[in-house]
Amino acid sequence: MTIYYCYHQTPIGQLLLAGDGDNLSLLGFPNGKMQRRHESTWVKDADPFKEVSLQLDGYFAGDRRQFDLALAPEGTEFQRRVWSALTEIAYGETWSYGELARHIGKPKASRAVGAANGQNPIPVIIPCHRVIGSSGKLTGFGGGLQTKEYLLGLEAEARTPSLNFD
Repeated sequence: MTIYYCYHQTPIGQLLLAGDGDNLSLLGFPNGKMQRRHESTWVKDADPFKEVSLQLDGYFAGDRRQFDLALAPEGTEFQRRVWSALTEIAYGETWSYGELARHIGKPKASRAVGAANGQNPIPVIIPCHRVIGSSGKLTGFGGGLQTKEYLLGLEAEARTPSLNFD
């Protein structure tokens, strides 16, 4: 199977987008432990990612709160269950790892949920940045804590209605 890729410039850096031409299977960060680069066998072609790029631009502009894209994240059944649950965390809201574990019916699996969250191959779009520690503290993030803080701040700003009395 041919894997296509391109890089898309965003406020958090150049993101690697990769997939089979119909489905997005990877979004890689420019920094952090989930930093990704394309593989030599992949084909560079931005055409399959026009809609992904458009929706990412809308998100970073504060105009898009949900993504509507064909996704194909590869992982175990448990990981895919966690990643699916991540999409249920509303824009601008956060859940703890414990809340996420309870949500998927595995209340004692906070650590396993955290590990699955950390392996999310399509961050931002599958919003793993919305999961924080039970104390409310920002915890590890594949793109670095600075990126997580930026994404949560972006969503908080977009949710806050601005009052203008001019």
